[in-house]
Amino acid sequence: MKDQLHRPIILKETPKRIVSLVPSQTELLVDLGLEEALVGITKFCVHPTHLKEQKTIVGGTKQVHYDKIKALQPDIILCNKEENTREMIQELEKIAPVHISDIYTIDDVLDLISLYGTLFSKEGNAHKIINEIAEKKLAFDLFIKDKPKKSTAYFIWKQPWMVAANHNFIDELLHLNGFENYYQHLERYPEVTLDISRPELAELVLLSTEPFPFNENHMQEVKIFFPNATVLVVDGEMFSWYGSRLLKAFEYFKTLHQHHLC
Repeated sequence: MKDQLHRPIILKETPKRIVSLVPSQTELLVDLGLEEALVGITKFCVHPTHLKEQKTIVGGTKQVHYDKIKALQPDIILCNKEENTREMIQELEKIAPVHISDIYTIDDVLDLISLYGTLFSKEGNAHKIINEIAEKKLAFDLFIKDKPKKSTAYFIWKQPWMVAANHNFIDELLHLNGFENYYQHLERYPEVTLDISRPELAELVLLSTEPFPFNENHMQEVKIFFPNATVLVVDGEMFSWYGSRLLKAFEYFKTLHQHHLC
């Protein structure tokens, strides 16, 4: 078997002890029926909420306690190219095989779910989730097809201001919603300079609740730089968590359009 970076993963049998260092992948594992096999998670693995009380917290997504992970005797450690660092992965590979995901599109998500189904002998559950996501996406595509396109800026941080530009999963979901990324000409998650003397022309500004916890108090602060835009606070998990979170995301997007963008 290979991971999404096409690295070979050598296992003697189906892994029974899993450490997950990516919150959205932790949620997916639970929905695949693998909660009992999860032995270690990050402090950001907040769904389902009871996990943090029952599983060993081994650190965050950028820094972990290697001694805690080693003590858990994992059969496999699950990582992501974007969320975890190269240095971390090099150390983790000294403990157990490391499977790395690499997600940019919904097709990448479906591929990961299928890979996990095979890897953990949960093919039936994986197939069910994949089919349900495909059905929900098809229904949403029909809902959105006649909606007008909107030039949209998606903010993930302030001080400094940072946005989701191109070549990431957030950009994929923006386009899915008919939101044309205002910062499409930039790469990944750049810092941007906002100047009140040079008003920005985006029609819509989305303030994500994660990783920076934007809330309604920040809306007017951003509106100054985007005087003609509609400014909304949106659920960052719905726009950035992949895996089984997509089962909930399409209904959230539909509600967003119906209640705020009509």
